[in-house]
Amino acid sequence: MSREAWEISDFQTSSGSYPVRRFLTGLTMEQKTNALALIQLLRERGNSLRKPHSGTLGGGLFELRDVGSGVRVFYTFLPGRRAVLLGGMVKKRGRIPPAALEEARRHCGAARASGRRG
Repeated sequence: MSREAWEISDFQTSSGSYPVRRFLTGLTMEQKTNALALIQLLRERGNSLRKPHSGTLGGGLFELRDVGSGVRVFYTFLPGRRAVLLGGMVKKRGRIPPAALEEARRHCGAARASGRRG
């Protein structure tokens, strides 16, 4: 039995930029391949995607993660089987840098606010 795929979109800032697109552009070919594979898993599995491919960061913010390459793609869910890609980073070790996490949280809040309106 096949389930309907989740709709995946890219968050757009108020200045018109797309953080996840900027992030993907800066990756090596291997990192980009891994990131795109994670996004495809999100499209297929949505909110049933779990570790090691996905983790929660609290407050409706989640991350797709490829442990081998360190690729992280931040995202949130909206009603109606929708997920919004918020940005990303390559994590070398330790915790996500506070500035990167704060930016992802701001994008998450904005995406969730606009998703409830439209």
